[in-house]
Amino acid sequence: MAGSSPTASEIDAYLGSLHLEDLALASACAEGNESAWEHFVREQRPALYRCADALEAGGGARDLADSLYGELFGVGAQGDARQSLFRHFHGRSTLATWLRAVLAQRYVDRMRSRRVDPLPEDDSPGAPAAAPAHLDPDRDRRRDVTERALQQAAAALPARDRLRVGCYYAEGLTLAQIGRVLGEHEATVSRQLARVRKSIRVAVERVLRDEAGWTSAQISQAFAEIADDPGSLDLRRLLGRAERKEVDLDRSKDERQS
Repeated sequence: MAGSSPTASEIDAYLGSLHLEDLALASACAEGNESAWEHFVREQRPALYRCADALEAGGGARDLADSLYGELFGVGAQGDARQSLFRHFHGRSTLATWLRAVLAQRYVDRMRSRRVDPLPEDDSPGAPAAAPAHLDPDRDRRRDVTERALQQAAAALPARDRLRVGCYYAEGLTLAQIGRVLGEHEATVSRQLARVRKSIRVAVERVLRDEAGWTSAQISQAFAEIADDPGSLDLRRLLGRAERKEVDLDRSKDERQS
């Protein structure tokens, strides 16, 4: 009955339906427990990748799977701190089922964002007039200033962080490969990447605000423009080439093991 207190048997039945081991693991990960994170990555990452490959053959959805680690750790896509995604897991399903559902929703969201209405033919009455080459004359200037700020932030990174980010974004190595290069567990690599992304964003925002005199709105616009169209932004030049010798050795090891 609505509004009535549950009986002892109803409480027991509810608790019995929960996946308490998974709930305990999620809670420990949300608190940043290192051992819990290592267990989580070891047990859940293969299934998460299989789910990503089922959504899009050829590995096209694996970046979504990797991006979930930042959200689970409590770092947003733009490097901003937020509540860990684990806080939304309540144990009513298995952790693996919940992760697959979250990944599938992220994939659906991506597909929706790519969907656009077809444009009319160029010679049809409804065809739009040709747009000028530069709708915003300040766009190029914003890009140049933002790139310089990114260069400053990247140059200020410790060498190990520069190698870490370069391996992931410029060289395209997996978390496991980076872990072997740096002697770290995959969970540690994921958390450290989230930390470095956040520190880069904070540093760039500080340069744009304090040195360029930009407002918060201008900074947000600049980030959105580069995310939407990276243009000629060269990550290898920006981050500095990862140590090629270490990277090539790691890839050769993978090839010998395959």
